[in-house]
Amino acid sequence: MSGLSVAQPGARWTAGRLSPRTALTVGSALVVLALAWASTQGAYAIAPAQLWQVLLQAVGLAPSAEQAPEYLVFINIRLPRLLMGVAAGAGLGLAGALMQGLFRNPLADPGLIGVSSGAALAAALTIVLGMHWLPDMPRTLGSWSLVTMAFGGGLVVTALIYGLAQADGATRMGLMLLAGVAVNALALAGLGYLNFISTDEQLRNIQMWLLGSLGGARWSAVALVGSIVAVACGLGLALARPLNAIALGEAQAALLGVPVERTKRLAVLVTALAVGAVTAATGIIGFIGLVAPHWVRLVAGPDHRVVLPGSALLGAALVLAADVVARTIVKPAELPLGVLTAFIGVPLFLAMLRQFRSKV
Repeated sequence: MSGLSVAQPGARWTAGRLSPRTALTVGSALVVLALAWASTQGAYAIAPAQLWQVLLQAVGLAPSAEQAPEYLVFINIRLPRLLMGVAAGAGLGLAGALMQGLFRNPLADPGLIGVSSGAALAAALTIVLGMHWLPDMPRTLGSWSLVTMAFGGGLVVTALIYGLAQADGATRMGLMLLAGVAVNALALAGLGYLNFISTDEQLRNIQMWLLGSLGGARWSAVALVGSIVAVACGLGLALARPLNAIALGEAQAALLGVPVERTKRLAVLVTALAVGAVTAATGIIGFIGLVAPHWVRLVAGPDHRVVLPGSALLGAALVLAADVVARTIVKPAELPLGVLTAFIGVPLFLAMLRQFRSKV
């Protein structure tokens, strides 16, 4: 991680342009602004005054108007979508920061541990072969069949990669990287084969799932994914100081009393839970886990006490902003969210790299 100085636990803040408090305040403000903007935009636009009235009605501070179109649109469709966007962005941003801290490499991405490719393969298996292999699954799981299988697939592949990375009772990050590359390639090959044997309808369903969308967000899914991401964020934020120490080297971290192996296991578990839950519910939303930690690090320095929560906040704001563009630029149709995150994120990322390249 050349060029990036890492703050010692408890060390005085010296790197970056913004103080930790300012960076987190700015991140929180971005999420609030993105929520306010996204609440009013869409195929059915809601004026700010109407939105305020709906919010007052929802909390019982104004006469109820449950049949009003703007009330029905906001409460039943837009609000669960926005909250799913916050959960998805926070989970992906936090997972990206954890992986970059664990691998001590700013190019690390949550996809390295296979959770996205495993979820994609399991989702495609469910779409193409689910009715043949598990005919009782729809009756047992109902509309949760695809989500459950995708979540389970992500966890299984992550466990496989983690197991392959074990040597002499320790987790070797180099082995994990190589195992991740190999297993991801195998999962993509399986996904390609399923695309080849699928019918036109199945192929369309697979592609729509792979491109990612918040369009299927429902209150039940928001509650489940939001709860998992909240737990993951709580556990992940507790790893800030151990990751600061590991950035100096695993041997040095062990000398400082940091439980290195436990930190690795917990970071992988948190990433698998957060990305698995988000991917299972929304499909693959790329680039957030890679770009959000970079931007936070560039403006606020490498201290994980800021990078972890800052990446979660910035990830949430980015997903909300991308979703607004996805559902308004060609309305009433909707562009895939995963495509938008790449189109929006890559140019901004490159612009910031150019501006701050001396710090990277």
